[in-house]
Amino acid sequence: MVHVRFDGRSYDIQERELELKTGLSEREIKLRVARHLDVDVNRLADHVVDWIGNGNLIVRPEAVYG
Repeated sequence: MVHVRFDGRSYDIQERELELKTGLSEREIKLRVARHLDVDVNRLADHVVDWIGNGNLIVRPEAVYG
C-alpha cells in the first residue's frame, strides 16, 4: 500500500496501480504518484518517500520543525 498525503488530502493507493517494483528511485515513485493524481510531478517536490517496516510506502510533505 502507498499512503499519500497531498494537498490536504490522504490517499491509499495499491502498489499495482502505480506499477511499483523493487529498486525504484524516490523520483520515479513521485512520478508515478503524480501521474496517478493527474498533477505535475513538481507539485511533489517538497514531499519525501518513507519506507516503513511493513513494506508500505508513505509519500508526504517534508516536515519542518522550528
